[in-house]
Amino acid sequence: MRKAILYIPNKSPMQSGLGKTVKWLLQFETKDPTTNPLMGWESSNDTLSELDLEFSSKELALEYAKKNKIEIEIIEPKKRKIVKKSYADNFLK
Repeated sequence: MRKAILYIPNKSPMQSGLGKTVKWLLQFETKDPTTNPLMGWESSNDTLSELDLEFSSKELALEYAKKNKIEIEIIEPKKRKIVKKSYADNFLK
């Protein structure tokens, strides 16, 4: 049975918009990670760990995982706290 993580990725730090944060990402865990003796990098013979699947909804991802017998750990997205400010607030304090 494969293990995977289901989450919504964070927004890019280079932009203020929330463009690519609506898709759910299914990412498989690496089996037997080893250290490359020459460069010291972490590597694995498991090619499934290179695969990232995108889903438009959480329900579709859960259905896919159930169908393919994948054990999932779900990381729920955190709610953004929006603080409404006025430009005038810069000068009143």
